[in-house]
Amino acid sequence: MILENKNIVRIVLATVLILLLPLLAMQFTDEVKWDLRDFAAIGALLLGAGLIFELVTTRVNAKYRAVTAVALAAAVLLIWVELAVGIIGTPFAGN
Repeated sequence: MILENKNIVRIVLATVLILLLPLLAMQFTDEVKWDLRDFAAIGALLLGAGLIFELVTTRVNAKYRAVTAVALAAAVLLIWVELAVGIIGTPFAGN
């Protein structure tokens, strides 16, 4: 198997923990208004990025791991911001 099971479990747990933050915020404020589609989209984005990072870093040497992490983090943040407020102006924007 390409990825070890313990690494997949860690990625899934990290994704769930990150998704618990907006779920918790929704309990205390009306400023956060996510529906099931929001959680599914961001969950898929975070899980996919984690799995891609794990797959890529098992195949490259150590000095490229930081570059991979920064590139994936930038891509995830750019997509997340675009889905949330539509900075770029794609049809996928949230406003």
